[in-house]
Amino acid sequence: MQPLSQPTRTRAVLVAAITLALAGALAACGSSGGGTAPAVDGKAAADVNSAVSPQTSIPPKPSKVLMPTGPATKFDKSHDTSAGPILVTTLTGPKSGVSGKVWVWLPPQYNDPKFANYGFPVLTLYAGGQSNGYNTWTDNQLPIQVEDAQLSQQGKAHPFIMIMPVQNLTSDENRAFDCSDIPGQPKMGTWMSQDIPDFIHANFRTLKGRDSWGLMGASTGAFCSAKLAMQHPDIYKAAVPIDGYWNPDSLLWKGHEAERIANSPDNLIATSKADVRMYATAAGGTPYETNLVKKWVAKAVAPTTVEYYEQPGGKHLTSDFKKMIPNCLEWLTKNLTGPESD
Repeated sequence: MQPLSQPTRTRAVLVAAITLALAGALAACGSSGGGTAPAVDGKAAADVNSAVSPQTSIPPKPSKVLMPTGPATKFDKSHDTSAGPILVTTLTGPKSGVSGKVWVWLPPQYNDPKFANYGFPVLTLYAGGQSNGYNTWTDNQLPIQVEDAQLSQQGKAHPFIMIMPVQNLTSDENRAFDCSDIPGQPKMGTWMSQDIPDFIHANFRTLKGRDSWGLMGASTGAFCSAKLAMQHPDIYKAAVPIDGYWNPDSLLWKGHEAERIANSPDNLIATSKADVRMYATAAGGTPYETNLVKKWVAKAVAPTTVEYYEQPGGKHLTSDFKKMIPNCLEWLTKNLTGPESD
């Protein structure tokens, strides 16, 4: 056979290439596995597939706001303040079985139509002493609501939802619960750490996560706020213990030393490894107190952080606690997120 001339060989190669390309295309079209599409008009197969495939929808932006889950609680008005009414209800905790009073204050912005789609930060406040049936945060002794309304208007503080629960069920100092589940006693720790947050979620527009949840308390309330923050960093990000003490001293702990130590802020500050921020204050005019608070602050272990503030000439008095309210609200505002909408 005579060898093919150069033009003939070129035509044969082209025919073979075209035949192979058509065979590949037909095989791809007939494949149930959806093989790769051939190039069309110089476009890559991936470009063609992209052009004919439906567009993937962009997932919706995650919501920041948590709307009330219900059921709604019935509130009574406790009294009016210049910053709006303070409400009150009696909460029987489904998880603890404890029944106690809870006071609530909503900042003016909460009911403003301009903020109808906003979630708000939450500040739970604990009072000094037994705090049975009363709360110093709800009267003129510590008018934190008025201060917050003024500071939020000035852009210096968040408008916080304020929740003020009782800490004990009697005024008998021999039956103090130390904001804890003392064995054999009402589960006050569960009421505070589970039933109260659930009650807040049921009734109010809040924000997802812990970044907008804080605690604050004076004296006994300082003990409670520090303890609860370190025990429940999944709920709370920041706490302000004002002139606190750190040793659970209820007589009801007798015979339950291991449980007492587990609920001791003095132990938790060095062992809990809670990722929380705290602002601990002490009365500068009371050397015993300043020494007590300084020693406690020095025990903090990362990631727990504690800033120390000493009130010049301060005493362990409600009148001096009152003077520190603006400073404490501004610190909380720097460490917690404010109102947000979706």
